[in-house]
Amino acid sequence: MTTMVAFEKINEAKANLDDIYNQPDPRAYFQELKKLDYSIPNNAKPVFQKLIADLKRQRHHTIHVLDIGCSYGVNSALLKHDLSMDDLYEHWNGEMLADATPEEVIQRDREFFASLQEPKDLEIIGIDQSRNAIACAEETGLLNEGLAINLETEPLPAAAKEGLAPVDLVISTGCVGYVTEKSFERLLPAVTRDEQPWIANFVLRMFPFDAIEETLSEWGYTTEKLHGQTFAQRQFASVEEQEQVLEHLVKRGIDPTGKESEGQLLAEFYLSRPAKEAVAVPLDQLVLA
Repeated sequence: MTTMVAFEKINEAKANLDDIYNQPDPRAYFQELKKLDYSIPNNAKPVFQKLIADLKRQRHHTIHVLDIGCSYGVNSALLKHDLSMDDLYEHWNGEMLADATPEEVIQRDREFFASLQEPKDLEIIGIDQSRNAIACAEETGLLNEGLAINLETEPLPAAAKEGLAPVDLVISTGCVGYVTEKSFERLLPAVTRDEQPWIANFVLRMFPFDAIEETLSEWGYTTEKLHGQTFAQRQFASVEEQEQVLEHLVKRGIDPTGKESEGQLLAEFYLSRPAKEAVAVPLDQLVLA
């Protein structure tokens, strides 16, 4: 069984939220995810901030981040600005903006984010298969560049490769499961042309990471998992979703007692770095210090 087929079977357990990911503005996305207390970008933010700070100390230049599965630029909003998910939920309040056109929402967002302080030494590129989400994130200024592409089914365009060469950090917060090692195989030749980037993935516990880890290993990476710590992604959308996820976890030999059994999808954190860098500073020391 291929990784993608295996992931598709696991994804059948999850609520289908596809309809909110390709709207012309983020209102439906945030309105629906607020109901589920979607919080993984918030929980991932301090980890990413520590990685970015360490990379700045080492590399002494603007840090370029590539966000895989970036949707409307949520991680970028949190990393570039002093914002939380609650701030974004309030900003894109569906009721308050009910009568606005998508064009009016985007213009409002452009002005709002332009008014906030933004670091001069951080640029964020986003990849997502949702063309509307990418276009919106670019128009509002959350992404410095966006690529609307599904790397599971199509190669990286030649024109995009040059722009990805400076990438210092690749991040994802929940896209593994839709994304397999195939996407990384297509990205790695582009993002490793200069210095090798660090690759930071928050992965739901029901999805195995071994195939991606093996692919990264072939490119000289050592992958570490942050043991003993999980990160809430969101609440289960239904009892049925929870029951099916618990079943998949048990099949993988993972005990959900006291974790997913309490009502939330949980992710674990994996960091892949060039072998020498991983040996120099262990993961626990890097993100928990």
